[in-house]
Amino acid sequence: MTPNATPQMAGVIVPATYRDTWHDGFGARGWKLDCSLTEPSVIASTSETGSRLPTSVLVHDILDHHLCGVGIGGHRNEAIALHQLEIRTGSDPLPDIRQIINEDLLQGCVERDTMRSFLPSSLLSMVPHGVRADYDIIKSLRNRLTHEQLLHELELHFIRIGQTNSRAAKKSFEESCLFYEKRTSLGIAIQDLLIAFDQYLASHSVDYAHGAFYLTNDHCTLRVAGLSSAFYADVK
Repeated sequence: MTPNATPQMAGVIVPATYRDTWHDGFGARGWKLDCSLTEPSVIASTSETGSRLPTSVLVHDILDHHLCGVGIGGHRNEAIALHQLEIRTGSDPLPDIRQIINEDLLQGCVERDTMRSFLPSSLLSMVPHGVRADYDIIKSLRNRLTHEQLLHELELHFIRIGQTNSRAAKKSFEESCLFYEKRTSLGIAIQDLLIAFDQYLASHSVDYAHGAFYLTNDHCTLRVAGLSSAFYADVK
């Protein structure tokens, strides 16, 4: 797909910024949604999908976070967004949930929460009341439960958070005037735009770009400042 002219249309507008290198500690190339520019944990992404999913991280940020009213960043938000990703793509959320648990929670790190505000009461009841520090709470639980038991309880907690907040996420998405049941097709269309932009980059030297994704139930468009034409994809 190459840039081409696109008709005027009304719909949801999602501004985004592209850099060939982000000086944010990660140094990745790609896009970030403008609403996430102040979130230090967000890594830029391109059209790269990995081996398990048909769409990239940026599509996840747009459709499963932003338009579902779910903040980008924070473990509670990610639990909700991973459930939305499962609904949209049919993907199993457990590999990502386990990675978050092993790399963050079991090391005493919980983003945008404290352990006492994040963990379920079933686990907190096992922790002495005087234990307040995040790492000490996890250490106490690891002394009470086997790794497999604690992992299982935390997995269930992530899944419950996603399921409990699913109705609110769907309502938020529908308030954008987009059809919730078309999220799968919308994701593929946005993915096509990202692929088209990567193809454009292959023959143009671009180190910075600011643009916006214009989304309707029938069409998706990526307009980039300074380009006279836009990247356009049908929602099938």
